[in-house]
Amino acid sequence: MSLFRKFFSSGQTNSDEDKKINKTSFDQNVPVDEQFIFNFKRNGGKFLYCDSLNEVKEQFENILEENDWFESEALCFEPTLFPMLKENNIFFDKPQNPKFLLATCENLVSDEGSISFSSNQIKQKKPNELPVNMVIIAHTSQIISGKSEILSAIKNKYKKEYPSNITTIKYFEKAQEEDFTQYGSAAKNLYLILLEDL
Repeated sequence: MSLFRKFFSSGQTNSDEDKKINKTSFDQNVPVDEQFIFNFKRNGGKFLYCDSLNEVKEQFENILEENDWFESEALCFEPTLFPMLKENNIFFDKPQNPKFLLATCENLVSDEGSISFSSNQIKQKKPNELPVNMVIIAHTSQIISGKSEILSAIKNKYKKEYPSNITTIKYFEKAQEEDFTQYGSAAKNLYLILLEDL
């Protein structure tokens, strides 16, 4: 059974292989990409898989349409993403009331389904200062197994000028009940557009 069929099947799962995926914890034999997708979705994130840049643009437009964000304002600090906003008449130069953040990320953390960011994506803003709605574009090569690998991945990527404000966002929906592990966290409505690059 393919990886994405496991996660996107709408019917009942009966096979032993499907039951293995539905466990809340994984053994060491489960690939990090499967573990990330499971944990990310369990945290309330919305996951969209793409295998081309055209699909990325298409999925982005679908998100805009679903939320009625065309011709609105967005927060975006990355010049490489500005063309996507311009193509869809999204105002991003000093927005007063941004509907969403459009950004890339540093890494996708498999063991907890979280996303790490740095000053390259969010400047010096804290998660609670960012819009509630976020659209993140990432690559499959950015998946790492755990939080302990974030700093080494950043050092390998940047070599000299390391970014600051390294943070992770883990919760993508408000907890149903009071949960002390979410204290101080701002839940985000997060769409992850994941581009295959391996």
